[in-house]
Amino acid sequence: MDNCREILADGLAFLGLDTDAEKLELLLRFITLIEKWNKAYNLTAIRDNAEMARLHILDSLAILPHLHGKRLIDIGTGAGLPGIPLAIFRPDMEFVLLDSNAKKTRFVQQAILELKLKNACVIHSRVESYQPSEKFDSVTCRAFASMSDILKLTAHLLNKDGMLLAMKGQQPDEELAGLKNKYQIVPIVVPNVAAERCLVCISAGTENC
Repeated sequence: MDNCREILADGLAFLGLDTDAEKLELLLRFITLIEKWNKAYNLTAIRDNAEMARLHILDSLAILPHLHGKRLIDIGTGAGLPGIPLAIFRPDMEFVLLDSNAKKTRFVQQAILELKLKNACVIHSRVESYQPSEKFDSVTCRAFASMSDILKLTAHLLNKDGMLLAMKGQQPDEELAGLKNKYQIVPIVVPNVAAERCLVCISAGTENC
């Protein structure tokens, strides 16, 4: 894990994020948990922990400056991405991690317990079926669905000033062409990852990303 530690430390510095030793240890423990559970639960196709550090952890944390408000839901969280890395770095925010796959939510629940994340919880549900008692300031999703589907499925989750943050690879021009909603594209640079990344921000109010 020494190589992994170096990748994360360098990546956090590149992103201008806190390289606090405790947060770094939590990220490393999270990668170890994914590795352990991946064998039985098939959480991710990525098996190499160095690649997990780059393509999962740093990719998730690259959107940290764009989080909005104090209450966030991560739709289709899978192995807890981007939700768990974000929760580690924003202990002042409340995170709800939602997925319809029972095996994945079982893993996320265990990860939350083992990492002692008091600001995160997991929900096993389809997004359209989940009716929270309180709406959210931010909705995040990573490789979840097309933009039009994301908007339809998450509209009931955002409060009136909320922000949808959809993580995409290349700018999804075809998906965006049919949208009536105003949007902002934020280029995302992930250290030592050559593939294109962007964040599609759609505000329920008037604020930008």
